[in-house]
Amino acid sequence: MGVRLMVVDDHRLLAEALASALKLRGHRVLAAAAPAAGAAELVIARTPEVCLLGTSTPAEPGIFDPVARIRRERPQVAVVVLGPVPSPRGIAAAFAAGACGYVRHDERIEGVERAIMKARAGEAAVAPALLQGAFAELLNPAAQPDDEGQRLLEMLTPREVEVLVRVADGEDTRVIAAGMGIAPSTARTHVQRVLMKLGVGSRLEAAALAARTGLLERAGTVRDGAAPGGSASGTATAGATVPGRGA
Repeated sequence: MGVRLMVVDDHRLLAEALASALKLRGHRVLAAAAPAAGAAELVIARTPEVCLLGTSTPAEPGIFDPVARIRRERPQVAVVVLGPVPSPRGIAAAFAAGACGYVRHDERIEGVERAIMKARAGEAAVAPALLQGAFAELLNPAAQPDDEGQRLLEMLTPREVEVLVRVADGEDTRVIAAGMGIAPSTARTHVQRVLMKLGVGSRLEAAALAARTGLLERAGTVRDGAAPGGSASGTATAGATVPGRGA
């Protein structure tokens, strides 16, 4: 007998492809919608047996708030998270929020279907290796530190730290150059190096990553203390307006 389920993912094409595959296997898929931010409302309104909730950032703070709300308002709905290979802390957060399963995005459709059936039966739908890692993190969190902000900060030189803070403050290349007393071409090179080291493609992405990981707060402290370049412009905040174009 097919399962009444919903597929909600940030990537609409992925959600629709998975929904189509599950329909072909006899399941009743109620919706395939994005973004995940609206998942809770959809699930609460439709009340499926199982919800497959996709995320690309399982370690991001608050990412599983929709899971917690679903479990609070519709406890009969089993939520299975679809995501990348998670850190132990990420999968622990998913279960702490009320998820009953975690399936990798690259899992074969047969594996996804097994997770759905287990979830409907009230069983934990997660690979043993992932579950063991989550338990290890819960029992001994200090043994596996996951301070992404500190790790990223250590990749940058003091001058690149100042550049990052200025980028998050919304300064363009000319303003950065004037504030640091360097040529615009040098400022542009610093910005490009910051983007490369952080693994992002634009200033907006760099500022968002820095804010999400707490790197901005750490960067502001380093910058105020080290003063590697010109005058400080103040510690950036997560809500700062930043340009969307690259360096």
